[in-house]
Amino acid sequence: MSASKTKVNKRSVQSLPILQPKVAGIDLGACEHYVCGPALISGEPNVRVFRSTTPQLIGLIAWLQEQGVKSVAMESTGIYWIPLYELLEASGIEPILVNARELCHVPGRKTDVQDCQWIQLLHSCGLLHGSFRPSEGICRCRALTRQCANLVKERSKTVNWMQKALDQMNVQVHRALTDITGKTGLAIVRGIVEGQRDPKVLACLRDSRCGKNEKEIAEHLTGTWKSEHLFNLKMALKLYDQLQAQITDYEQELHKELLAMTPQERKNKEAPEHPKAAKRKAIRNRGEQEDQKILWQFSGVDLTRIDGISAGVSQVILTEVGFNLSDFSSKKHFVSWLRLCPKMGISGGKALKKKPPRGTGSNRVAGILRMAAVSLSRSHSSLGAEYRRVARRRSGAVAVFALARKLAILIYRTLHYGQDYVDEGEKVYQERFKARRFFSMAKTAKELGYQLVELPANR
Repeated sequence: MSASKTKVNKRSVQSLPILQPKVAGIDLGACEHYVCGPALISGEPNVRVFRSTTPQLIGLIAWLQEQGVKSVAMESTGIYWIPLYELLEASGIEPILVNARELCHVPGRKTDVQDCQWIQLLHSCGLLHGSFRPSEGICRCRALTRQCANLVKERSKTVNWMQKALDQMNVQVHRALTDITGKTGLAIVRGIVEGQRDPKVLACLRDSRCGKNEKEIAEHLTGTWKSEHLFNLKMALKLYDQLQAQITDYEQELHKELLAMTPQERKNKEAPEHPKAAKRKAIRNRGEQEDQKILWQFSGVDLTRIDGISAGVSQVILTEVGFNLSDFSSKKHFVSWLRLCPKMGISGGKALKKKPPRGTGSNRVAGILRMAAVSLSRSHSSLGAEYRRVARRRSGAVAVFALARKLAILIYRTLHYGQDYVDEGEKVYQERFKARRFFSMAKTAKELGYQLVELPANR
């Protein structure tokens, strides 16, 4: 058909179809919120401004209810959205938290009035998707867990300060002991702060389970005992104890919140025993039996059965996303949300240059899964064997990423289907990999006109 006879459709879309007329858009700020409700009968924009104080937020919600608004979209700006989001949720209006990246390229001059109108228009056309936010109870636990993690970081600083003060006095506790915050290490540090200087007396404070004897420890405990360094050590130890007390309070409060959401039928039940004796011993040595029990009663599954997942890692996962993953349509969706899926961008048949990921969403879960993957490097499990195979072929960094993704899939399956993970063992994994490799080599040999022949075992 010639170009002159080609039919050209001259119809064009004049406007986007309105799918949800009774919605609003809010541009959030530290002091003021600009709200755009459904358009007026005259067609003019329906924009109001409310301050960020609680009485004004209550008035904002009352105005939305007068307008018949069913859903509200807002940008995730700092933490200013949290009070309004919670009030909207309590009032029965559906809040939609939108990633700011979806709205940063709208045309026209960027102003607060324009932004709230664009948010309302795009939301009414069904073009905005809400970010994942767990239930109210999980959000309470998440806030406690995140602040407790901040205290743990601060506690680590005080340990470094104690170590520095000891090094400046040439008291080499770190040479004698693996960890100065262990039972023996803290006993020696407290003895020094209380005025004890005799290395033999300090060495007698060792725990019976310590690997070195008193003579080996005493050799490293003679110092210069400068007054300024002793004072720094005393203050660092005092701050360490204060932070440790606050961390304990946070853990107890978190346990209360988890028990309040625990189904009644599981409150008085004991968690099933872990199938691996080594993992049971590790949990007992770290004092995580109570955490494991409470998390099992809360969720109904034991994530610690997955190799590399400790009770602490399980707590972070359950308090960040909860145990109901129905908001994620599939395991691929969950892995993508965690930013643990490889970037496979292709244009014109060529792979695009990989760029660093934008945004920091869900990095807490992904980060702790990477740490769990590192712990699998010497594990005698199927996951440990997979880590070492990938590390030999690619690199350690690729192995960490791949195993973090694998752990995310196993966590999704465990929480979604409620089935405990069962480790098949390192030997079974290696045999299966060997059989898969043999099948691939036999297929290649057959295509080239050869046949693989098994050599005698005694050759």
